[in-house]
Amino acid sequence: MRSATAVTHIVFGAAFLSTLAWSSAAHAQIGVGEWARTDAAGGGMTMTVASCCSGGYRLTYHVPVQGGQPLTLTVDLPMDGTEAPVVSGGKPTGQTMSAKRLDDHHFTGAAKQNGQLSLTNSATLSADGKTLTVIDTIGASKLKVTEVWSKK
Repeated sequence: MRSATAVTHIVFGAAFLSTLAWSSAAHAQIGVGEWARTDAAGGGMTMTVASCCSGGYRLTYHVPVQGGQPLTLTVDLPMDGTEAPVVSGGKPTGQTMSAKRLDDHHFTGAAKQNGQLSLTNSATLSADGKTLTVIDTIGASKLKVTEVWSKK
């Protein structure tokens, strides 16, 4: 369980991470489905990936929140590097995300909160397409956080 404040950085990293498996035709079907965050800080977070938006992906996150209902966040990423809004309960959160494919297994991305850069990422998809690893660089402090996700 975590506070809603902590969720912001976690979700930014997760959303970027999830884009890894869908950015190339070779991996187009690998990423669709259910993913679970498996690193020690994952705290039960899961992600559902579905096709949408003319070749992009709808990412839906279910995040346990301490002392409250799980937080559900959705983003429709067109996968062309443009920013996309994060939505909760049908309303924009003020967060946006973007991602860019470097090659079939390496990606970079960014997240903004109310127009201000809050997080950047570098990410790697395993050769078998079953493990996603993201290194988030958070805020001005440049705090590094590593996330690991496994395909269910």
